[in-house]
Amino acid sequence: MPATSASVRPTTAQPSNSESAQALRPHAEHTFAAELTALAAQDDRPRPARWKLSPWAVATYLLGGTLPDGTVITPKYVGPRRIIEVAVTTLATDRALLLLGVPGTAKTWVSEHLAAAVSGDSTLLVQGTAGTPEEAIRYGWNYAQLLAHGPSRDALVPSPVMRAMAEGMTARVEELTRIPADVQDTLITILSEKTLPVPELGQEVQAVRGFNLIATANDRDRGVNELSSALRRRFNTVVLPLPESADAEVDIVTRRVEQIGRSLDLPAAPDGIEEIRRVVTVFRELRDGITADGRTKLKSPSGTLSTAEAISVVTNGLALSTHFGDGVLRPGDVAAGILGAVVRDPAADRVVWQEYLETVVREREGWTDFYRACREVGA
Repeated sequence: MPATSASVRPTTAQPSNSESAQALRPHAEHTFAAELTALAAQDDRPRPARWKLSPWAVATYLLGGTLPDGTVITPKYVGPRRIIEVAVTTLATDRALLLLGVPGTAKTWVSEHLAAAVSGDSTLLVQGTAGTPEEAIRYGWNYAQLLAHGPSRDALVPSPVMRAMAEGMTARVEELTRIPADVQDTLITILSEKTLPVPELGQEVQAVRGFNLIATANDRDRGVNELSSALRRRFNTVVLPLPESADAEVDIVTRRVEQIGRSLDLPAAPDGIEEIRRVVTVFRELRDGITADGRTKLKSPSGTLSTAEAISVVTNGLALSTHFGDGVLRPGDVAAGILGAVVRDPAADRVVWQEYLETVVREREGWTDFYRACREVGA
């Protein structure tokens, strides 16, 4: 039977405004709908096929800025502008985008916002795990329909990637290196030939203009499956670095904690910047293996101590201060979270932490209350 193109019907229901408001974590296209609408209204630059915004507007959405009418676009990514420009430009070509970086460098965050700005839909997602099957990338079957009527279009269940191909959208594959190698290679034909064969029907799904794919990966975690050279060649790789400076990392943590706090109905912590800076300082010094002044070399713990973990520590501390304190973020609110983030290996990491407390924190001017809080939770 000759191969023909198989149509794929969209199946994702769009949530109403009330449903989005009730969501614990609304998708980027809903959370920042006003900004996306404002950008689209004032975006007079050329747009690739089926893109909601021009590449310039997508980069502005990610990096922030002020529009001619005074609308302020909040930055979603704090880092080198060229990184985002290269990522956006890649999506405007026929090459897929691989966001590579150590855990906590905002790979998933950037991926979601890129898809939201380009396609207006960040939900065409495959979450990579050690158990991700081939069907998650290609397609599956409605077995009731399959048993009753045999292979047919009605029985076919398209994957997010197949839907993105048929509709000219952006698909996302998170943690690509956690997916088994033989399943990873399912993407080779999709990315090189822009087609997905359905041999059971003697048909294929051909990607229409506007389709592309964003994958994220890191090589620090355990359980990583290296990408084959054939698959890696299908991607343009963009490496997301850790924040260059403490000030940049403090800014990132502060912004994300404010966003998460609003979604959890936690009050703002205007006096919490000092504790945020302390958390960031501790994480950066232990991560780099040297104090900020360069005078004391340190042992590094087994964990990554990423920016994402700093955000989690501060958010948890804000919740503690709200529900069990006076609403002011204090050293005692973040101490337990820092201990949990640093001491992953109870034997080796506890020694690293104790040495850091006694040789650095104890002697640092203005950190006495923080030192006492850490000693108390670690006792």
